[in-house]
Amino acid sequence: MRSHNTSIVVTICLVVLMSFSGCVFAQLKTDFYKDICPNVESLVRGAVQKKFQQTFVTAPATLRLFFHDCFVRGCDASVMLASTASNKAEKEHPDDISLAGDGFDTVIKARAAVDSNPTCKNKVSCADILALATRDVVALAGGPSYKVELGRRDGRDSTIASVQRKLPHPDFSLNQLNTMFSANGLNQTDLVALSGAHTIGFSHCSKFSKRIYNFSVQNPIDPSLEKSYAQNLRQMCPVKVDPRIAINMDPTTPQKFDNTYYKNLQQGKGLFTSDQVLFTDSRTTATVKQFASNNNAFQNAFASAITKLGRVGVKTGNQGEIRIDCSKVN
Repeated sequence: MRSHNTSIVVTICLVVLMSFSGCVFAQLKTDFYKDICPNVESLVRGAVQKKFQQTFVTAPATLRLFFHDCFVRGCDASVMLASTASNKAEKEHPDDISLAGDGFDTVIKARAAVDSNPTCKNKVSCADILALATRDVVALAGGPSYKVELGRRDGRDSTIASVQRKLPHPDFSLNQLNTMFSANGLNQTDLVALSGAHTIGFSHCSKFSKRIYNFSVQNPIDPSLEKSYAQNLRQMCPVKVDPRIAINMDPTTPQKFDNTYYKNLQQGKGLFTSDQVLFTDSRTTATVKQFASNNNAFQNAFASAITKLGRVGVKTGNQGEIRIDCSKVN
């Protein structure tokens, strides 16, 4: 009877593994490093706090780096790998090339802090440090502090081709967003909650210029944009725009991790089509309204969703390695 039950469990695990969740993440534990590097969280947090005090960009940059890493090859820090003479890495892809350097620098500095402790040196993965740093920047910006599951190994592969069609684009519809998030074991509520990360950070004009200049022949400006907001965007992003100009994703409280993003959507102030559609599509309107009216509901949902995100495609045990240098394989 025991053998029969074991085979059932193995079968279930195999099925769940194919959908990127369960069984693998069961090996992740919040206290994974208790006997290996017991003060890993305080070491990472200290480095992140120092970096955050130097520049607020640390927060959105690190958070975006984590998302881009997990959605492409799973949460294995493959996004941190540098290109070699024979291979172009993930971060060379157009969808990744705009990742702010402060995100990479945050992980590098946190890794140095961890390795400065002889007990911890070369024993904590870059993937886990990125996951911890992400939690810390969210909390420092006013968002939730949540328990981080640990035990990931770093991936050994990173190719520019692997990024293709793995990351959401600013012009995505809700159907496209749902399909992409579902493929990573995330549901529609997770999608709306994780989109709330746009409460901090910025975007370059080219990512949304079509909405304010070339939406359609009849309507050059996307009618879902609030008129004065659209005009402000035009002033900040003229037709012949400097590609270095960056616009806050949240025009109201751009340096505070709060639920204002959802209030902005209710007012037609979602910067991307993929933001505004969360309010205009009836399937997600109620969730946006709930998060807009209840910051605690948003923060709890975000903590739950980013924990699930952190389980996507993780490598454990001998499936990966602990990189000595986060930018190259051992």
